[in-house]
Amino acid sequence: MLKTRVLPCLLLEGIRLVKTVQFKNPTYIGDPMNAVKIFNTKEVHELVLLDILATKQKRNPEFNFIAQISEECTMPVTAGGGIKSLEDIKEMLRAGVEKVVINTQAVQNPELIQEASQTFGSQAIVVSIDVKQQRDGSYEIFTNGGNQSTRLNPIDHARHMEKMGAGEIFLNSIDRDGTMSGYDITLIKRVTQAVNIPVIVCGGAGKLEDLKAAVVEGGASAVAAGSFFVFHGRRRAVLINFPTPEELEKLFGREKSDE
Repeated sequence: MLKTRVLPCLLLEGIRLVKTVQFKNPTYIGDPMNAVKIFNTKEVHELVLLDILATKQKRNPEFNFIAQISEECTMPVTAGGGIKSLEDIKEMLRAGVEKVVINTQAVQNPELIQEASQTFGSQAIVVSIDVKQQRDGSYEIFTNGGNQSTRLNPIDHARHMEKMGAGEIFLNSIDRDGTMSGYDITLIKRVTQAVNIPVIVCGGAGKLEDLKAAVVEGGASAVAAGSFFVFHGRRRAVLINFPTPEELEKLFGREKSDE
């Protein structure tokens, strides 16, 4: 049984499916519902939906649209973007998602993570951490869609979020986003070695071997990708795709269950 989770990460601009490069210039690439329907046929493990402009535009996610997507999906859905309160989390869970992603508010109001995990269970709370590498080689967290410097170290923040009750960390490299140049293994390794909760990594996947490297070399519990699952070829033609179960089994090997 394959235990390594492989997740498409779809970026939303309200109800539009978009893609970015290094968190910049969101480009419209189609109807999210069409992508979901294709992923339904490909035995996708889970789906991540992130409304990338909700926080910047100071609005809530499109809860009704998320509910429509959740109803269409045959796989578990994790969603976030613009989450500011327990009520927002409740609305997102009512929309049918299994896990809620919290990013900016985890920095600005870390007590929300503690309250949310106590209210809804840590298994429903995912803290997203967007990271840029600085000129001196250090790493810094940026919030508000990658626009706001925090001077926070991702390792310290991940540890804090674990203590506050987060069930998972969603670690995203801003520098690698949309580049398909491979994950930042150094960043991944530093965070996975610092916490005991699962770490989902995103940003940079360009080939199947990148997924394996993030797990084997970086210690990631799950791998997410956007461009790799929506583009094809050098000209980045939009083509929704996902590895077959056979390809994933060959990539990661036959993983035995813990039973």
